[in-house]
Amino acid sequence: MLKALIFDVDGTLADTEMAHLAAFNHAFAEMGLDWRWDVPLYTRLLSVSGGKERITAYWQSLGDMPREVNASSLQQTIERLHEIKTAAYEQAVNDGLVQMRPGVLPLLHEAAQAGLTLAVATTTSPVNIAALLRKAMGPDWRLHFQVIEDASTAPRKKPHPMVYQQVLSRLALRPQDGLAVEDSANGLQAACAAGLPTLITPNAFTLGQDFAAALRVVPDLSDVQVAHLRQWHARHTH
Repeated sequence: MLKALIFDVDGTLADTEMAHLAAFNHAFAEMGLDWRWDVPLYTRLLSVSGGKERITAYWQSLGDMPREVNASSLQQTIERLHEIKTAAYEQAVNDGLVQMRPGVLPLLHEAAQAGLTLAVATTTSPVNIAALLRKAMGPDWRLHFQVIEDASTAPRKKPHPMVYQQVLSRLALRPQDGLAVEDSANGLQAACAAGLPTLITPNAFTLGQDFAAALRVVPDLSDVQVAHLRQWHARHTH
């Protein structure tokens, strides 16, 4: 029986990636690096979960340390870039530049009214989540979610299932009694590895990824109601 909905954040609850991309480029400029990520490059880099990990992967792909940075301060530089990027992203959210995806807020409300437990399983940082959901749901946003697992609590990023395993453990929930909502192949892989049936709502950055293992793929949540989720879930688990 469906008892809980577990949501990813970036790209699933909200269209965040353009704001993240702009924030990365802002950080590079602030640090005097001549890097500039465009949409096709960023789309490829999204296969790496986590902002610091993404910067590291890009740096390694260059095969050459920028002259401005001493090799010994690599980690320090990545930390600083990520700090600047996070602050820029938070500002973009506060300025109203990030929108929740269609149908998300009504579905969260309906699910809560129907007695379903709501949880968050994301590889983004707590600051990013708080900025986004405070803006969208108000200062008491945390009260809507029984469990929130993020980059600070689950260091092994998706596609590793750690973040979902921790949510299930904290909810004392069997995987077959939950439903994950994701937007990417990495997220789908993580949720499936934890045994969770998964609904996919792709976005412009994840369209075309492999979603064969999904319970269902829908363009967004605007036409999705709890009755649909129960129906799809029941078909999958029986």
